Order: sequence, then C-alpha cells, then structure tokens
Amino acid sequence: MASQSVPTLLTERLVLRDLARADVAALFPTFADEAAMRWWSRGPFASEEEVAGYLVPDAGWNGRSWAVTERDGGAVVGRVVAMDRGDAIAEVGYIVVKQRQGEGIAREALAALIEQLFGAEGVRRIYADVDPDNAASNRLVERLGFTLEGRLREQWRTHIGARDSLIWGLLASEWKGADKLRQG
Repeated sequence: MASQSVPTLLTERLVLRDLARADVAALFPTFADEAAMRWWSRGPFASEEEVAGYLVPDAGWNGRSWAVTERDGGAVVGRVVAMDRGDAIAEVGYIVVKQRQGEGIAREALAALIEQLFGAEGVRRIYADVDPDNAASNRLVERLGFTLEGRLREQWRTHIGARDSLIWGLLASEWKGADKLRQG
C-alpha cells in the first residue's frame, strides 16, 4: 500500500475516519459480546482498555483502522481495517456494532475501503479470511465480488476450538466499484 496514512473516506451514508481511542467506548459492547465475537480469532474482550490495545495498536502494527460513523454524526457504528501483506496485497477486516448489523453498513464501508485500496493506493489484490460458519460475512464478500479461493483446514486455534478459514480474494481488474453497491 502506498502509504500508512488513514485518509477520510465518504460514502452516501457514512464517514470512515482514523480510529481513535475515544471510539472504543462505542465498540466495546460488541467486542465484549459472546455472540458477536463467535467467529473471531479470539473470544470476547473483558474491558475497554483491552479493546483499545487491540484496536489502536502500537506503531509496529502493519495495518490501518477506520472508525465508521454516519455522515450526520453520532457514535461509531463499525470498524474496517486494511493490513499490508506486501507486494501490493492487502487483507481487509470489518465489524459492525451489534445493534446496527443487517443495515448494509459493512457492505458500504468495505466497498469504500476497497475503492480506496484499488483506486488511490494501487493495491492489486485484496483478500478476506472468514470463518466458514460466518454466513453473513461470507455473503458480504461474495456480494462485493470476491472469489472463494480456498479453505485452510484448522487454520486457527480459537476460543471455540480449531477452525477452518475460507480465503476470499478480489483482484483490482475484477472490481466493479460503486456498481457493486447498486446491485442490491
């Protein structure tokens, strides 16, 4: 990725901006929720301080986090992340606060991030690592045009045991941009 800066991104409904420690309070209830954290690589967090250490890591981390808010202001409703994997490849991640899931927030925010990575930063490949049983997340990346590339068996040892991982990939040459948002 061309730069480690966190540019502000705008969509029709959302603002994606640099994630700050002050945003943790809005995200903590979701990160502390057992059901919301089921498909993550670790279980629920015990405190806001623990979430802050995870979401706003030290300078040695090779990624960037965006807080997702509504354009008209208000609390943080999600987070998206891009991790530089070298050779113009990025891994993406996302979460929406529990009470706002199912509203298309993840889709809109992730599409904006993808547009930034491919368009402004010259990334050639983006991938997402998704638990096979996380139906909503698998549907999301598929709807955005990602291709299921493979299954890594027992890739992660998590709080719920050894878990497989589905790897979904998207190439810059395949990205249809905003058209993906209009296709329902």
